Amino acid sequence: MVKEDNNLRAQIGDTAYEVTQNAATERPFSGQYDDFDQPGIFVDVVSGEPLFSSTDKYDAGCGWPSFTKPIDKKLIKQHLDSSVGMMRTEVRSQKANSHLGHVFTDGPTDKGGLRYCINSAALKFVPLTELATQGYAAYQVLFKSATE
Repeated sequence: MVKEDNNLRAQIGDTAYEVTQNAATERPFSGQYDDFDQPGIFVDVVSGEPLFSSTDKYDAGCGWPSFTKPIDKKLIKQHLDSSVGMMRTEVRSQKANSHLGHVFTDGPTDKGGLRYCINSAALKFVPLTELATQGYAAYQVLFKSATE
């Protein structure tokens, strides 16, 4: 992973730092976005890269925010992870290389069958009402049918 960056740790907090930089996992049902249902997008807490939309979020009951897909597959990268004695697919942000969580094949079949199981600590939420003012106006289109 990356070497210790005290400025980054101070900026995003200890938990977010451990998750994004050292591939830690927050305790299930402890993250702020697990039981969270507001319109907007979720961005990388480190870089601000847009990652997931609330329109693709669902309650998988696993204790972490779950999404059926990323906003754009080019914004994430996946790696094989065998760190805990089982084979999983790790999900990282493309630009900042932040550890986000894992993707599994037990998601809703009508939505493609994937479950992106993501640590809340790796995310920052940008509400729909603030997309334009925070520089994410291009993503308002994801909510067009919901607001018409």
